[in-house]
Amino acid sequence: MAIEYIGLKDIQGPLAVIEGVKDAFYDEMVTVTLDDGSKRMGKIVRISGDKAVIQLFEGTESLSLENTRTRLMGEPMRLSLSAEMLGRTFDGAGRPIDGLGDYFADEVRDVNGSPINPVSRVYPNNFIQTGISSIDCLATLIRGQKLPIFSGDGMPHDRLAVQIARQAKVTDEDDADGEKFAIVFAAMGVKHDVANFFKRSFEESGVLSKVVMFLNLSNDPVAERIITPRCALTTAEYLAFKHDMHVLVILTDMTSYAEALREISSSNGEIPSRKGFPGYLYSDLASLYERAGIIDSAKGSVTQVPILTMPSDDITHPVPDLTGYITEGQIVLGRDLSLTGVYPPVSVLPSLSRLMKDGIGKGYTREDHPDLANQLFAAYSKVEDAKSLASVIGEDELSAIDKKYIAFGKAFEERFLNQGAYENRSIEDTLNLGWELLGMLPKSELDRVGDDILDKYYRPAADGAVNDTADTEDSE
Repeated sequence: MAIEYIGLKDIQGPLAVIEGVKDAFYDEMVTVTLDDGSKRMGKIVRISGDKAVIQLFEGTESLSLENTRTRLMGEPMRLSLSAEMLGRTFDGAGRPIDGLGDYFADEVRDVNGSPINPVSRVYPNNFIQTGISSIDCLATLIRGQKLPIFSGDGMPHDRLAVQIARQAKVTDEDDADGEKFAIVFAAMGVKHDVANFFKRSFEESGVLSKVVMFLNLSNDPVAERIITPRCALTTAEYLAFKHDMHVLVILTDMTSYAEALREISSSNGEIPSRKGFPGYLYSDLASLYERAGIIDSAKGSVTQVPILTMPSDDITHPVPDLTGYITEGQIVLGRDLSLTGVYPPVSVLPSLSRLMKDGIGKGYTREDHPDLANQLFAAYSKVEDAKSLASVIGEDELSAIDKKYIAFGKAFEERFLNQGAYENRSIEDTLNLGWELLGMLPKSELDRVGDDILDKYYRPAADGAVNDTADTEDSE
């Protein structure tokens, strides 16, 4: 039974306090009615004795301490779900904002989700093709994985997010037309021009029909930002486990989400932890990230690509630091590459996908993929060593093999890492390009590749098939 209380005890930022409360529970939804009859939604975030602290999604502006009426709904926040949500745009609390009216709800679910039984989880072992060489080859996105992108202010993570959403696809033969693939895109705390960029990009590319968008703008209430990723993930779970779809969830920007959590925690008088963030930031982020996965009772999957901006490019900041503990790898965007015009500026060496070993190779991508990825990592790390040496003794004093690594590094960045925002490379094109670049190095340097793979795929560069023995002697 819904109970209504008249008046408020206190108002603090986005929080309101009522007293005399009975039988309330954490996360219970409330409806607040103002003097003018307008209504706002909120939820209980703390209970102390007969007092309850309410977090208002639309803010506390114009609330009266005396006449405000608060009704406890007796249930947590729920989201109406339907396959008709595909192609639609919603605000951060799941209300349609595209002018197309409401939709018929197939079912209603708690936005906090239900924990996935570990026994029912299926180990991820199929890849999602993004069409981006640096990701597909070197930090492969596996279906059911959570693989964040660590970026910084001013770097093109928004363009990259749109490109991934536009190009990503599963490679199953039974889903050649992409009918079982969907994107759930949630933006938190974004500016109006960025939100318009997202909507326009999806409309112009023709993929809007398979995208569900949740937009929380920078001038929207901070409390709504906490709900946005939960609405998105609830929608993804519905499409994946009810309609057997493979759903890719893109969350941007998780740093904005964490800062909203910090602001509400501070208003609530909670003791802060590192850099003012609440001590439960880790468990709160985990409650979102761990909603990715595959279960044995459904054919669908939920894959997450959270995007977060690192303040001052600091990877030890609490948000990327804790995210790295929870997720299975990371894709790091490099400031130096971005300044040289490389797009997408994926910094190869600190990037990794911990699940890629089980989703690439024969039967998944191509038999040479694991060896090729290992060799490209090893070769590019030697490029960094050669650059460091050249900064000390000068490039002219480098050995012949070091000069080859410098040339390989330039070509690798210009041709492999760098690709157009609308350039969609198949996994075969990416792997072939990788072998073409390795052809710039002597065969004797490719020590991370098996002999059978090397004999099948390695072809020396056309400009001077180098004598392996001579190069080895020069390097010595």
